[in-house]
Amino acid sequence: MADKDIVWVGSVRADLSALPEDARRQLGFDLREVQCGRAPRDWKPMPPVGAGVVEIRVRDSEGAFRLLYVAKFAEAIYVLHAFQKKSQKTPALDIELARARYAAVCRQRQER
Repeated sequence: MADKDIVWVGSVRADLSALPEDARRQLGFDLREVQCGRAPRDWKPMPPVGAGVVEIRVRDSEGAFRLLYVAKFAEAIYVLHAFQKKSQKTPALDIELARARYAAVCRQRQER
């Protein structure tokens, strides 16, 4: 099975690069697992964002970090959002941003 392409939606690639190195390394490892058709080490579904959206969860000495993606489409893995989580509940702004990016991906795919 060939690796799936990764599509970075919006500013997510820059957002990811702004995270601490250890968090980036862990998120990158888990994203690579998804690219190879395997599950990340710690994840949960995120239906409030959209059908098939998954949250990768990592923790390091600097805190908790999340990466939201959708891999249900055959052509690619769409990375929607990456951020540091600072409270127990995922902030509404982060969910809304990921939801808007997910909707944009779905619209773009329909236009093809």
